[in-house]
Amino acid sequence: MFKSLLRWLIAGAALGFCWSAAAQGVPPNNTPDATLRSTPDTVVWGYFAADIAPALRIKSGQTVKIDTVSHGGVNTPDDPVTYFGRAGIPPGEVLKDAVDIYQKVSRPKGASAHILTGPIYVEEAAPGDMLEVRILALEHRVPYGVNNSNRGTGVLPDLLSAPAPKVIKFDMTRNVALFSPEIEVPLAPFMGIMAVAPPRDIWLMSSRPPGRFGGNLDFNKLTAGATLYLPVFHQGGQFFTGDSHAVQADGEVNGTAIEASLTGTFQFIVHKGAGRGMKWPRAEDATHYYSMGLDLDLDRAMREATQQTVDYLRETRKLSAADAYALASIAVDFRVAEAVDAVQMVYGAIPKKIFKQNPDYWLKR
Repeated sequence: MFKSLLRWLIAGAALGFCWSAAAQGVPPNNTPDATLRSTPDTVVWGYFAADIAPALRIKSGQTVKIDTVSHGGVNTPDDPVTYFGRAGIPPGEVLKDAVDIYQKVSRPKGASAHILTGPIYVEEAAPGDMLEVRILALEHRVPYGVNNSNRGTGVLPDLLSAPAPKVIKFDMTRNVALFSPEIEVPLAPFMGIMAVAPPRDIWLMSSRPPGRFGGNLDFNKLTAGATLYLPVFHQGGQFFTGDSHAVQADGEVNGTAIEASLTGTFQFIVHKGAGRGMKWPRAEDATHYYSMGLDLDLDRAMREATQQTVDYLRETRKLSAADAYALASIAVDFRVAEAVDAVQMVYGAIPKKIFKQNPDYWLKR
């Protein structure tokens, strides 16, 4: 039954691309139009739904500063102060938000681990529109995070015999994660989940599998300066974010990144009617356009990402099918963003530098 639901959620007609390049080169506002804290009243734990009362209402074009709380160290039998204390984190460095959420927020049966801030209701957004989410800034809230391996999870589910949580401290001055005395990993924060309410009026959907609505994409290119495009399925769009990460490699093979609480600043722009032709989310940054393909089967996800790339090249660059397929093969890198969330995601990285012009005309088709 759950598998059938997942297949329904990632199904859709294969329609064309309509991206915008307008997101690049926009400086963040010094003062956001609104701030949304992560409190027991403004978060949901492990699920999406279309009928949750908005935590915030905004207008298209406005910016919002959003706090998030990672589930790492909260989704445990022990309270966050005790959990992090065992790793040498003093009580004063444990977020009060995390303690409050642990004590006061319930996680429904069937829900996943992620703590999500929202939803944000964008007044102009309606079904069939596109919501452009510009990621203006991402800030660390605490100087540590959690990676967790376990038996039965990740790409190698039989590798371990028991949970292996690892609290990893950061050197914020040098912007690195201190994996061990001899290994340091540069920090590259991003939100693992950015989503609108899913395209079906159901009471509750687990936040684990990504889909047409975005969700748990775990796409590490969505750092500050990037832009995500999502189709809108319900009035107001109803945007959620969370599952914040300090750094993650493509694949996320053991099932988690360095899960760490972040504050993000985002700008939300509604494009009327532009979501009707979207099969999957899309993204871009200063150097690439990103196509996406999602499926329960990794091979099918690869085919979806390739098809989306070919469609984009044909429709926006006016290439023949043969030339688009050839260019995808010689100039576009295809990579596995994540292979651990039931629905798996492959992306195509289309370099902007190969085109002599990159006009933002595809929203005006």
